[in-house]
Amino acid sequence: MLFDGPAIHKRLDEMAAQITADYSDRELMVIAILTGSLMFMSDLLRRIPLPLKLDCLSVVSYHGKTLPSGDVIFKQLAVPDVGGRDVLILDDILDTGQTLAAVRKELDTAKPRSIRICVLLSKRKRRARDVDADYIGFEIDDDFVVGYGLDFMERYRNLPYVGVLRKDLLEQPNQ
Repeated sequence: MLFDGPAIHKRLDEMAAQITADYSDRELMVIAILTGSLMFMSDLLRRIPLPLKLDCLSVVSYHGKTLPSGDVIFKQLAVPDVGGRDVLILDDILDTGQTLAAVRKELDTAKPRSIRICVLLSKRKRRARDVDADYIGFEIDDDFVVGYGLDFMERYRNLPYVGVLRKDLLEQPNQ
């Protein structure tokens, strides 16, 4: 286990306070990346006492594997209308940067007022794409993590903590 529930919630309180201060005079447009960010999004947004709008993007980059494929697929036909808005992209983890770079590029075409990125976890590693998060819950090593929304083969999302997946489970054939 890397971070238990109380540690996660304490960090979310701190992140929410910073986001609230940064957007105190503006309406925030939150774009959550599904499905991994659901628990993070839900718990973080309840702590932000600002007017905000919420939309979600369904994006796939792992394709059932333990490493991102490099291909980012948007699973819906249209992206949310973010023109002229202050956008906060929420994602569970910043790994290679492929997903967040693709989402940011897509949203940029609508000419938002601003775009910032907020992630629960950021891996300490060299990224395939030049992407930085403005708000980071925790920095972690380059391990495969699960729990609190993060999955392996659609399993373990419901764990109330974040932990490193055991190597023997990573090596098991698809079940």
